[in-house]
Amino acid sequence: MKKIIALLTLTFLCTMAAEAQKFALINMEYILKNIPAYEMTNEQLNQVSKKWQNEVEALQQEAQNMYKSYQSELVFLSPEMKTKREEAIVKKEQAAQELKRKYFGPEGELYKKRESLMKPIQDEIYTAVKEIAESNNYQVVVDRPSAMSIFYASPKIDISNDVLRKLGYSK
Repeated sequence: MKKIIALLTLTFLCTMAAEAQKFALINMEYILKNIPAYEMTNEQLNQVSKKWQNEVEALQQEAQNMYKSYQSELVFLSPEMKTKREEAIVKKEQAAQELKRKYFGPEGELYKKRESLMKPIQDEIYTAVKEIAESNNYQVVVDRPSAMSIFYASPKIDISNDVLRKLGYSK
């Protein structure tokens, strides 16, 4: 009898603790799609990325052209000229790789530009989510697309539209 009472008490306490916590979901992709500044920033980043990609491809094409020229003239070149040409081709290829790393590497220009342009938007969203969570006593707010282990969640706890309203983009 004591075991049953203890088990019921434990079950009751666990249920009370679970009910005391409030959760909410957001869909960050949905929120970002509805913020015009995000779309403009993405477009700006795409244009810069294409420009830089063209620069890298131009250098790579130069190296490739130098190599083709070298291949066609190989039989006419002296050993010294072969070495000089090979070194020039390698330098050109290295320059292309260095430029690619400078623009697109982990700490490259594109990363820095994305960081500087996106951070204000992300900070604004974070502040809005935080204010909504505090005012509604949510202990946890989860981003639905990045939460791999959520199989189903009620649409009632999705506060994405509340975040958009808070940011001034009514939905």
